[in-house]
Amino acid sequence: MKEYTTQYLRNIALIGHGSSGKTTLTESMLFLSGAVNRRGKVEEGTTVTDFDEEEIRRSISLSTGLAPIEWGKYKLNIMDTPGYTDFAGEVKSALRAADLALSVIDSSSGVEVGTELTWAYANEEGVPHMVLVNKMDRENANFDRAMQSLETSFPNQEFLPLLIPIGREADFAGVVNLLEKKAYMGTDGKPADIPADMVDRVDELYTRIVEAAAESDEELMMKYFEDEPLTAEEVANGLRQVILDGSFIPVLAASGGSVIGVKALLSLLTLAAPSPDAHAFKANDDADEFEVSDDSPVALLVFKTTADPYVGKLTYFRVYGGVVNSGDVLYNMRAATDERLGQIYVMVGKEQISVDKLHAGDIGAVAKMGEALTGDTLCNKSKQLTIRGPLFPNPLYSVAIYPKTKGDTAKMGSTLSRICEEDPTLHWNQDSTTHETILSGMGDAHVDTAVRRIQGRFGVNLEIRPPKVPYKETVTAAASAQYRHKKQSGGSGQFAEVHMRIEPLGRDEGFDYVWEVFGGRISSSFMPSIEKGIKSVLFQGVIAGYPIVDVRVAVFDGKEHPVDSKDIAFQIAGREAFKLVFKNAKPSLLEPVYSFDITIPDEFAGAVMSDLNTRRARVQGMDQVMGKAVITAHAPLAEMQQYATNLRAITQGRGIYSMEFLRYDVVPSHLTQEIIAAAKIEEEEE
Repeated sequence: MKEYTTQYLRNIALIGHGSSGKTTLTESMLFLSGAVNRRGKVEEGTTVTDFDEEEIRRSISLSTGLAPIEWGKYKLNIMDTPGYTDFAGEVKSALRAADLALSVIDSSSGVEVGTELTWAYANEEGVPHMVLVNKMDRENANFDRAMQSLETSFPNQEFLPLLIPIGREADFAGVVNLLEKKAYMGTDGKPADIPADMVDRVDELYTRIVEAAAESDEELMMKYFEDEPLTAEEVANGLRQVILDGSFIPVLAASGGSVIGVKALLSLLTLAAPSPDAHAFKANDDADEFEVSDDSPVALLVFKTTADPYVGKLTYFRVYGGVVNSGDVLYNMRAATDERLGQIYVMVGKEQISVDKLHAGDIGAVAKMGEALTGDTLCNKSKQLTIRGPLFPNPLYSVAIYPKTKGDTAKMGSTLSRICEEDPTLHWNQDSTTHETILSGMGDAHVDTAVRRIQGRFGVNLEIRPPKVPYKETVTAAASAQYRHKKQSGGSGQFAEVHMRIEPLGRDEGFDYVWEVFGGRISSSFMPSIEKGIKSVLFQGVIAGYPIVDVRVAVFDGKEHPVDSKDIAFQIAGREAFKLVFKNAKPSLLEPVYSFDITIPDEFAGAVMSDLNTRRARVQGMDQVMGKAVITAHAPLAEMQQYATNLRAITQGRGIYSMEFLRYDVVPSHLTQEIIAAAKIEEEEE
């Protein structure tokens, strides 16, 4: 692969709803550029960017695939992102490395759920947009209707056609490039005259393009008002600027499946898509700005990592400043350590193409880098700077995972760490309350894919179960009790008597141990023994096996024996006295309550509110944000563990939410008895 300098690079993330044709479009681009001899098919599992076993099995993209397209004197780094909402982390990673978001929409469906979600992600990163109306050859294809859906869904945007279709459905024959006022026909994109019935429309749209370009610059505006014609170069430069600042969003038409219009699309992207040096990059908490240039300080951002038992770890990065060479030693700002770059690769799907160096703005990968994780900045030690990494959403869906064999147990922890390093939207932890290993992700498909990858790549077999709710036990009243431990079985015996009182504390005040024994009824040397016995029960609970919190325990009396009283006797007496006094103090269960921010289209607000009422949720309010309803509610985790799946069903996939731990609240008494009964059954089964 040739060496490309900054001005000849274009970094483009293909985003949009699932099945809008992003992967097929990428395959057609690779084919037309000569990178592949034949076009692969998604349904056959033969595409370049969907090479993972799970992607082939499901026939959908699950991770971002890279496809550098060499087109004339330019290189377009195409990033083919997943359309399924569970894999939002991959989209966000790609957008962090991109200079343009090309939203791909189905010509017959227009704007869909995934279009809206990924559009919002691009806005969060400040990445400019273009839109491709794809599949113009399919049944019910309609470019004008797709344009209307864009204008309805994004009313604050100005859409500007640049590549319009000639015909539609089975009659889709080519496209007109409005910048050139020229038609390109058939699969080979041969230049042709514009059809006579389209000339007036082309002239009208071209005038809009010139007006839009002129708005980018005062000199061009004056020239336009004085009726002086703008050159093609002036129009193109002006257009790049209005795309960059978001005042106009170009709309293009093509068919990735039949390849019609794809050549014209590639040529237009080289001309109109922003180059990496179109704006500076920010570093050090946005306090500093640097040009994307070979002369700037060396700065690499790791935007993606993958783990493979055979290839090892692959680290994908974008060069923001400077030139990087194979063998360079750079400084990892997070890990505070040197990292040696081995051989630099340009990735074409899973194929690694060796290159000696990469210029500012380019994208590459290295294998087996030591400490680097997604979001890390690599720079020169003498000129340290930090670039913000991708902003990932918090996981929403959790499962408990159990190893199937002893061998799986030994490898489970390290394998989970590797898979979560690869995908920062996956988290795992050991729940100290339920003693379960919890794997959390963005949805059921996301977690299921991770578990299958763990099995396929690393040979670790895991079983998935719904996670237990991390309840806690406490008391709601004060009570007293006593317990005598006496054991005589030949030789020295055991004796201890403990009188104990328990009181409830305020929420999150923990455990307080008070010694109120006076007059030597119990030697103070046995004070820690009794506390040790109590604490052994705190962790395992009394009524349902959950940790005990927010109680004060006072030992106020007791008895000891001059010979038979010893540490173990008072541990046992303390433990059993605590169990008795706890049961006498009106024990109750506490459950975790979370705050949920649920964003939905207005038409689903009633259905979502009704559903929340069935989940013991307390709705705190509803606001309007960017044309969507945002419901804030407090709800018990026990009622919301599968909410990601439920919300999708209620809103036809158009609802999203975030959640944050709020507090522990008392479980209603009728539910407490059910939980206690279930815990006893589980204990008996074990």
